[in-house]
Amino acid sequence: WREWTIDPAEHFYYIWLQVMIVPIVYNWVIIILTCFTTIGLNYLPVWLTLDYVSDLMYAADMTVTLHTGFLDQGILITNLTRLRKRYLHSKQFLWDFVSLLPTDFLYFAFGIETPLVRINRLLRIPRLSEALDRMETRTSYPNTFRITKLMIYIFVLIHWNACLYFALSNYIGFGSDRWVYPNITDPTFASMRRQYFYCFWFSAQIFTTVGDTPLPNREEEYLFMIADLLIAVLVFASIVGNVGNVITSLRDRDNVFFPNHIMRENEILQQLPLHMRTEIAVSVHLPTLTKVTIFQNCETSLLEELVLKLTPQVFSPGEYVCRKGDVGHEMYIIKEGKLAVVADDGVTEFAVLGAGNFFGEISILNIKNKLGNRRTANIKSIGHSDLFSLSKEDLTDVLSEFPAAKRHLEEKGRQILVKMGMLEERTDVVEPEAEKVETKIKRLESILEELQTKLARLMVELESSNRKMRARVEQLELRVAMLDTQLPHDGQGGEGSLGREEGVGGEVDWVREEAEGEEEKD
Repeated sequence: WREWTIDPAEHFYYIWLQVMIVPIVYNWVIIILTCFTTIGLNYLPVWLTLDYVSDLMYAADMTVTLHTGFLDQGILITNLTRLRKRYLHSKQFLWDFVSLLPTDFLYFAFGIETPLVRINRLLRIPRLSEALDRMETRTSYPNTFRITKLMIYIFVLIHWNACLYFALSNYIGFGSDRWVYPNITDPTFASMRRQYFYCFWFSAQIFTTVGDTPLPNREEEYLFMIADLLIAVLVFASIVGNVGNVITSLRDRDNVFFPNHIMRENEILQQLPLHMRTEIAVSVHLPTLTKVTIFQNCETSLLEELVLKLTPQVFSPGEYVCRKGDVGHEMYIIKEGKLAVVADDGVTEFAVLGAGNFFGEISILNIKNKLGNRRTANIKSIGHSDLFSLSKEDLTDVLSEFPAAKRHLEEKGRQILVKMGMLEERTDVVEPEAEKVETKIKRLESILEELQTKLARLMVELESSNRKMRARVEQLELRVAMLDTQLPHDGQGGEGSLGREEGVGGEVDWVREEAEGEEEKD
């Protein structure tokens, strides 16, 4: 019993809410009903028994509420200490406590026929609303349920008005004029049923504005009619509005499940002009970005550019945002939710980060540190968390247009690392700027000298190839000239001569082709 907790999503809690409808509706109907003194006195033992049974149920409901868990960032909280603290410091406990104050002792002052001393029992109406809302979400006919609930509200309103009308008639005097209730000494109007039905009919006529009610004569009667007519206007508007919502729901029920009707934030923003998109992003996210230490006192134009680079990310309960030892490529800003800095076991919590906190800002700056730009802690989402991430690449692109801001951010990052003792200290002596330039010049001269050597070697090889090619061509030309001197110069010789000529000509052509091939190869 001490460790007993209730899940608000389980079936027991739903059944208990339905049970609590009975005492709440009982008080709303019966407390004012006893304005009919005959009904109140004839059934007094019954009313007193039901009154104190409903009080016991009210007390039991407070105990159930005290042991009912609640969701925090999507996680069910069942710790009794937290449940007790949350309930006792809430407005719900205040209303529940006032509704159970023992005002029944006022019976000794005003008499047992004055049930209005229990008017504080009506303060449990929020519990009734919760029960009806749960029923509406579970029923298969929500539109019918809404109409029924509206009719019940109207019935209770007319019931209260009928009881107040009878009480006002008793105050003015039964039968004193045509507007009040007739004289109860008349046997026709003396019975309990006739009293209630006549008053209920009279109130229904006023609220429906039929216009057949008698005209008032006294100031009290005028004030009562004015109040009723104003309430009637509100009731009529409520009926029209609820019926209109039901009709709209019936008409659109086939379209509520289509995903095309749902657009995400980024998709909506992409449909807007760039200037308007920038203005919206700046007005929404700029205060969040300015909370980051390295971005404080930066140029407004730089922050406006960075705002457009923020990427929303959602993490589920128990999901790790980053782990210790991972290389950091982005920083995170918490928009909503809670994150826990946990040990390697994933259970021990060192700290809890809430909305507006940030981490990983050093990882997006190109500053050498002892950890080599790696994460130093495990960060896990406690519930459902909404974060903004800014990548190193996006920051570099933006800072390329703001060199002064880049130097400023790097300097602030170094200051943070110095305070943390994580800045990488150089052991070598930093050379002056002139020595750095001279070193670069010498390196360029050595590279140039090497290139010149390679170029000279290539020129020598080219000259050698040209000489070999010219020598080869001269040899081929000499051979061709020797072959030409051996050929006969007259046209005689017959077929043998022709054959020799063709053979010599073929040899010459072959020699020429060989020379050309050698030349192309060289």
